[in-house]
Amino acid sequence: MFLTNRFIFYLVAATGVLALTHFWSWFLIIGIICLCITTLLVLYDLTSLYKRDAEIKCWRSCDERFSNGDENTICINLLSEYSKPVKVKIIDEIPVEFQERNFLLQTELLPNTPKQIQYTLTPKRRGEYVFNDLHVYVTSKLHLLERRFSFKESSKVKVFPSFSIIHNMELLSISNKMRECGIKSVRRIGHGKEFEQIKEYVRGDDYRTINWKATARKHGLMCNLYCDEQSQQIYNIIDKGRGMQHAFHNMTLLDYSINAALALSYVTLEHNDNAGLITFEKSIDSHVPASKVPKQMAKIMEVLYREDTSFIQSDYSTLYEYCNRKINKRSLMVIYTTFDSMISMERQLPYLRKLSVKHVVLVVFFKDKELDELIAKTPATKLEYFEHVTAEKFDFEKKLIVNSLQRHGIYSILTEPERLTINVINKYLEMKARQMI
Repeated sequence: MFLTNRFIFYLVAATGVLALTHFWSWFLIIGIICLCITTLLVLYDLTSLYKRDAEIKCWRSCDERFSNGDENTICINLLSEYSKPVKVKIIDEIPVEFQERNFLLQTELLPNTPKQIQYTLTPKRRGEYVFNDLHVYVTSKLHLLERRFSFKESSKVKVFPSFSIIHNMELLSISNKMRECGIKSVRRIGHGKEFEQIKEYVRGDDYRTINWKATARKHGLMCNLYCDEQSQQIYNIIDKGRGMQHAFHNMTLLDYSINAALALSYVTLEHNDNAGLITFEKSIDSHVPASKVPKQMAKIMEVLYREDTSFIQSDYSTLYEYCNRKINKRSLMVIYTTFDSMISMERQLPYLRKLSVKHVVLVVFFKDKELDELIAKTPATKLEYFEHVTAEKFDFEKKLIVNSLQRHGIYSILTEPERLTINVINKYLEMKARQMI
């Protein structure tokens, strides 16, 4: 049982009236009457709250998997066995990662009528989150007392990379509306190289595809039919070094990269290519071999949801040695990393060049949108001039990194974190259409 603010107000008022008896003795009777009335009201509320068989039932329902960076719905189900309508306050012990210290829901319950309350949580980090107990406070009719019901509703949920991205990709691919979210179709150069079938030649077919052996056997012109190459290996390689912990809009570069890797893996499988995954730091932490089996996306998501960094410098020599031993087939390697300066890029350039000998390497790194805003702003003071020049220097270095990678035959994308997914998918479609893989 808990006392409300209204009870304290009534008690203070009655005590104040009794205190006035120090000056006027006739206030004693009024004070005693006030105390008696307050006591009777409390007893009335007490009996109404603790009636026999007067109970509240409450339980929580939510998905076992949450989507990182998206709104996830949690439902609180309530049932009142009181004979009259009651007002309740619900305190849900949500995971400590959200740092919600004043979480409170309020509603009114009708007798024996189920009610469901919904609220949303938006996690910003992947991992395992723990929900603890539920507490329901029933307020009495006169709002003098509260009765608490506690429910052991401890549960764990796994926060996965944003699988809503994959769901959106499914809807867009079904309705053929990928262009609405920025994904572009690319004009194909020439035709595919993968043989599909032999068919009869018809006017308008490319005469260079005529199959003379089949023509001789059939005594009629026959030509080869080709299709786009399939079963190509596409590896998402995620650098988990300390630089990937820089945050934009409350999400780290590592989380942006993981979301983009999931979306690209889905598009890769839709194009009948093999999707794979490698994460590394000082050593290779996880490796999902490239495949297009039905459960490939589930395997990738299961690996990515618990990936984190130990804030050390990434070792690209280890990555090169591992790929050289384990990946024999020519692949497109999309490396998500961050280069803040030419020095940091040149330190890793020898290993990237060695990787590009056997594979097609696409380096994806990030630019800071705040720097662009700082460059666009006209400086007025000496400090602003200094900040403006420094921002231009960093921006110019990013462009130098792109040019340097291109000179060494390494493809690159310099993108804002929020545009990462779209830009990576567009680059993959472009490279596939131009037969660069």
